[in-house]
This record gives sequence, C-alpha cells and structure tokens, in this order.
Amino acid sequence: MPARSLSLLAGAVLLGAGIATGGWFVGHGFALGRSPDRHVTVKGLAEREVRSDLALWPLRFVATGNELATVERQIAIDGRKVRGFLERQGIPATAIEVSRLEVIDLIAQAWRQGPVDERFIVAQTLMVRSSEVELVETAHQAIAELIAEGVVLSSDGGPSSAPVYLFTGLNDIKPDMIAVATRNARASAEQFAADAGSRLAGIRRANQGVFEILPRDQAPGIAAEQQVAKTVRVVSTIDYLLED
Repeated sequence: MPARSLSLLAGAVLLGAGIATGGWFVGHGFALGRSPDRHVTVKGLAEREVRSDLALWPLRFVATGNELATVERQIAIDGRKVRGFLERQGIPATAIEVSRLEVIDLIAQAWRQGPVDERFIVAQTLMVRSSEVELVETAHQAIAELIAEGVVLSSDGGPSSAPVYLFTGLNDIKPDMIAVATRNARASAEQFAADAGSRLAGIRRANQGVFEILPRDQAPGIAAEQQVAKTVRVVSTIDYLLED
C-alpha cells in the first residue's frame, strides 16, 4: 500500500479512537452530573417555657371639667393616689416614671359640633417599669382599690392600662435551643435513612429558623405579652445527604 494511503488510514484510526474516547469521557461526565442528589429534609422542634423578666405597666388616669386649673389640681391629686397605691403594693418610686400629660380643649376642636358638657380633658400616664414581675402582677390584681378611691382609669386614645410582660433573655437560651432542635432533626433524618436502607452522609443545607415567643396558654385573643409564663419555640430545617 502506498505510504500516502497508510498515513491517511492511520489518521482515520486515530481520529476514530479520539472521538470514541472523547465520547466516553463526555458520557461519563454527563452521568456524574446527572447522578441524583439524594437527600432528606427534616425539621427539628425545640420549645422551652420561660417566665417574663420585665413588666411595663402604663397607668393612664383622666379628669374632666370646665376650669382648666381645677382639672389640673384634680389630676395632681389622682397622681398622688396612684403613686400611693403602687407604693403600698411594694413598687418603689424609682420604678415609676411620668410618661406623658395630655390636655384636650374640646371647644378648640374645629370639627366638634354641638354643646360641650365639660370643656377640658386632662390625662396623665405613669409608667411602671420593673423586673419584679410578680409584684406588678399582684398589684394589677388589686387595681379595684385604686378605682374605689375615685381615680378614673382610661385607655381611650392612649395605652392599655394592663401590664405588658416581656422576656428579654432570648439570647441566653438560643444556643441550647438550637442544639436541641438540631438533635431532634438528626434523629428524624436517621430514622428516615434507616427505613430507606441508607445512611446520613452530612448536611446539605441548614436553616436555623425563627425564634417565636408565644403565650404558654394559647387561646384566641391572648397575646404573649399578656401572660407572665411564655413558650419560646424554634423550628430548624436541615437537609441531610443520603448514601448507601
């Protein structure tokens, strides 16, 4: 066979081998790229009951009349009654702050029509801020004593006269709760893997979840800040890889 023909034949053989080899690598790589990402997504729940460590109690009281000076004197008298009541309940003066003073002249309101029985409304708000949550809770239960003294409590146009109970120690319990949620999630994943004849190969993705502060006794219309006892909850979502 002529040399030129041998050269062409050899080139054709090499080209064919190269295409075949290249095709094998392309096919193999495609197979690897399409290999299934086997994983299981599980959720881990952690809950803890806590007690509020801060109480905020706005006490808003109102006096009305046609003479501003008279109404102001009455609101000052009522203010002393409120402070006296709180001190009798064991709440010190250092925990009581003047929040705001409101003075409303009904005649000066351009939109109001018709006669006005009492021209001036004066409202004073005293804010109790205390870490003695149980003390505030007990005082609130005795609020009828203050009403019996003639103090008119009102939340109209202002804050509610009920205490607000807060939990401020969330950062202190976060690490332990995340650990519990993670353990619970892994236990669920291991059970799933065992049922599927697989085993866990590591974490593919993890979401810590959002911490929620909920009322311990959950019922319609009850908010967490209304209860001293609360439930802190977090649900972590974790994807675990599976292998045979």
